[in-house]
Amino acid sequence: MDMEAHVLLFPWPQQGHINPMLHLASALLDAGLRVTFLHTDHNLRRLALAGASPRHPRLRQLSIPDGLPDDHPRSVGGLIELLDSMCTAGSAAYRALLRTESCRPDSDDAALPPPVTCVVVDGVMPFATAVAEEMGVPALAFRTEVACSFLAYLYVPRLLELGETPVSSDEQVHGVPGMESFLRRRDLPRVVPKGDDDDVAVMLTIADTAAQCRKARALILNTTASMEGPALERIAPHMGDVFAVGPLHAMAAAAGEVEHARQLRRREVDDDGCTGWLDGHKDRSVVYVNLGSLTMVRSEQLAELLHGLVAAGYAFLCVLRSDMVSTFVISSSSSSSVVLQELVGEVVAEAGDRALVVEWAPRDVHHILRHRAVGCFLTHAGWNSMLEAAVEGVPAVCWPFFADQQMVSRFVEAVWKTGLDMKDVCDRAVVARMIKEAMESPEMRASAQAMARQLRIDVAKGGSSSSDMERLIYIYIYIYI
Repeated sequence: MDMEAHVLLFPWPQQGHINPMLHLASALLDAGLRVTFLHTDHNLRRLALAGASPRHPRLRQLSIPDGLPDDHPRSVGGLIELLDSMCTAGSAAYRALLRTESCRPDSDDAALPPPVTCVVVDGVMPFATAVAEEMGVPALAFRTEVACSFLAYLYVPRLLELGETPVSSDEQVHGVPGMESFLRRRDLPRVVPKGDDDDVAVMLTIADTAAQCRKARALILNTTASMEGPALERIAPHMGDVFAVGPLHAMAAAAGEVEHARQLRRREVDDDGCTGWLDGHKDRSVVYVNLGSLTMVRSEQLAELLHGLVAAGYAFLCVLRSDMVSTFVISSSSSSSVVLQELVGEVVAEAGDRALVVEWAPRDVHHILRHRAVGCFLTHAGWNSMLEAAVEGVPAVCWPFFADQQMVSRFVEAVWKTGLDMKDVCDRAVVARMIKEAMESPEMRASAQAMARQLRIDVAKGGSSSSDMERLIYIYIYIYI
C-alpha cells in the first residue's frame, strides 16, 4: 500500500505562533495533504471553549501537556519558564506521541490515520527537531518572526562582541550584515519588554534556538522575497534550505477550513458592532488600533495614546485587552480592567461618536483592515499584524514593545516606506502628528498599495512564495515518504 503524506505541525504555544502555523496547515490541506496539528492541552481547551477550532476532513488536532499549571499566565514575562517547561515535560510528551504517530504499522482500518511522514516544528523548540530526526522522521523548522530579525539573532554573538546590545539609542549597528546604513541599537530585537538584568542571557537563549535551526532539513519563513530578499540571501548559507512562503494568510487555502474561519470572524466582528460602525464612515477615514495579544502598557502610556488619537481628529476603532495595563503600576485597590475602563470612559466622552472601543478577541486582524473605511493602522508591529496590513495596502504607525517588533517597525519606515516608527515614544502630540501623516501622506499610501500589489503576485500561481510552497511540498514532504 502506498504511504500517504501526513505532516505533523507543532507550534510554539502562543497565539502569535499558532496563527501562522494554522495558515500553513491550510496551505498543506489545500495541496491535498493530511495534517495533524499539535497543541498544548491548555491551548486546545481554550480553543474548544471559544468554539474556534478549525475543521477539515484531513485535519486532526491533538495535544500534549506543557508542564505548567492551568492558572499560569503563560505571558511574555514567563517566556523562559515556559521554554524550560516545554523542553522538559513538553519534550517527553512529544517524544511519546511522535513514537506512536510515526511508527504505526500499515493498516486497512480507515479510522486510523496513516503514520506521520514529516514534522514542521516551531524553530524556537530545537528539541522537537532533534526528537523527530532521532526517530527517522524528517523535521523542518518554521520561524514566525520577520526574516531580518531572524538574521539578527544569528549574529547575536557578533553583536555582543561589538557591544551592540538593544538599548534606546540611535547609535548605528554594524554587527548585522546588510543593515549597517539604517539599523540602530534601538531597532535590535528585545526579547523581553523592558531592560531586565538578564536581557543578554535571554537574548543568547533565543539566539541559540535560531542557530539550531540549521539542524533541521530546511527553514520555513512567513515572508516573501519581494519584502526581504537581502535578508533571505544572507540567511541561506546558514541553513540547509530556506523557503519564503508568505504571507501565509493570503495563500489560497483549503475551502472548508477557510469558510469555517471566515464565518467565525464574521460573527466576532458583527457581535462587536465593528462592521456596522465602519460602514457608516467614508473611505480611508478611520484609524484602526490593535496592540495584539501580549502587549502590556502602563496606564500613563495608554492615556497618552488614547488622547493622541482624539487629538488627531479622525474617527478611530480601538481594540483593547482588559488585562493590558501593567499591574505593577496599579494600586492594590484597582485592577487592570478597572483602570482601562476609566481611561476608555474619559476618551469616549471626549471623542463622542468618533470613537468605538471594543474588547480584544483572538480574531484575525485583516478582516477589519480590508474594510474600505480604514485609513491607517496603529499597531504594536507584530509580524502577523504587519503582514495583514501589507496585504491590504494600509499604512501603519508602529508602536513596538518587544521581540521582532523593533525590527519590523524600523523596516516599515526606513526600508519599505509604508508607515512610521514610533518606538520608545509615548507622547500624545507625537501620536497625533504621526497619525495625521499616515492618514494624509500620498507617498506613504502609494508605497503601501504598491507593496500590496506585489504581495498578491507573490502568492499567486507562479509567484515567488507560491513556487517556494510547491517546492517545499514536493521536496521535503513527498520525496521523503
